Amino acid sequence: MSTNLYDHAYELEKAMRNSEEFKHLLAMYEDVANDNEASTMFDQFRNVQLKLQQKQMEGRDITEDEVMEAQVIANQVQENEKVSRLMEAEQRMSMTITELNKIIMAPLNELYGSMA
Repeated sequence: MSTNLYDHAYELEKAMRNSEEFKHLLAMYEDVANDNEASTMFDQFRNVQLKLQQKQMEGRDITEDEVMEAQVIANQVQENEKVSRLMEAEQRMSMTITELNKIIMAPLNELYGSMA
């Protein structure tokens, strides 16, 4: 019997959408999206993050001014309860994905680990 990995992946995707972690993340996202101040602040924070990640991926240096700008925005974000809750929910979802990735990658880790 052949196992179709893509079918299992789509099952996992469905399970993730139905998980409490994702439902909580979605609720926190909607709270931020429905609050103009929180939404604007979150967008600014994400834009700064993406800009800095892009520079890092391109091998370019991040300036001290950019670091300071990111810190100011991060501090503002932490003071906004809705955005802060969204970021906590994102972090929990990210941890779940990391754990799932470890499970998925176990066969390869076992395979290559046995060669060491």
